[in-house]
Amino acid sequence: MRKRIVINLDGPQGEGSQPRGTRKRRRWPRVLAILFLFVLVLVVAAAAGGFFWWRHYQSTPAYSATLLVDAAQRNDVSAFEKLINDDEVAKNMVASLSQKAAGRYGYALNPSVQQRIDGLMPSLLPQLKQTIHNEVVKELQVFAAKSEPRPFILLVVMVPRLLTVTTEGETAKVQAPMPDRTIELTMQRDADRWKITEVKDDVVVQRVVDSVMKELPAIGGVDANSPLLKKPRRKRTGRNR
Repeated sequence: MRKRIVINLDGPQGEGSQPRGTRKRRRWPRVLAILFLFVLVLVVAAAAGGFFWWRHYQSTPAYSATLLVDAAQRNDVSAFEKLINDDEVAKNMVASLSQKAAGRYGYALNPSVQQRIDGLMPSLLPQLKQTIHNEVVKELQVFAAKSEPRPFILLVVMVPRLLTVTTEGETAKVQAPMPDRTIELTMQRDADRWKITEVKDDVVVQRVVDSVMKELPAIGGVDANSPLLKKPRRKRTGRNR
């Protein structure tokens, strides 16, 4: 009988030898683990970056302006009080109030009346603060009513597009466009928030003047024939002919 000689070209297979397919299959868990760790690092980095960005954004005047609009939509009076410095707003509005009030007198205005108006305005500030506060809140509510009430997270995206905010040091100027005019707000940093310290809006000033006129000298009580209202005549330099 002939004997066949079989030569094993694949090499000896012992206990430590494994098929090639088995090695390839064991590489995939390692590759998947590396990919998972890479994605996890990206997610953690994005979350950390988002957290630090949000913390920084909360310290900007744009965020405080967003809080104002949100408070206006919800009619949250307590939230307004935290974002408006009524003392500074009233004090900064005195000059405009005096000017507008003086304009109501027309021909009846004279230095004596002007002096009385300027002297009365500071003493009227305590009772005017609430009136000014109410008028400012009312105007902000009108501005907020330009769009439908939205969740706060959407306001964070929308408000910076509706307002123009410029910051210089600890002071910020906010311009809120209205259909017929633009309201200008001045904000000052107060800890980690910004508060309104000045409001420039003719409508608000006129409304406050309407409420304060009863405290000022009566326009009808000023005598038009009073010597104080008559302009001094110029002396003639030439000879009378």
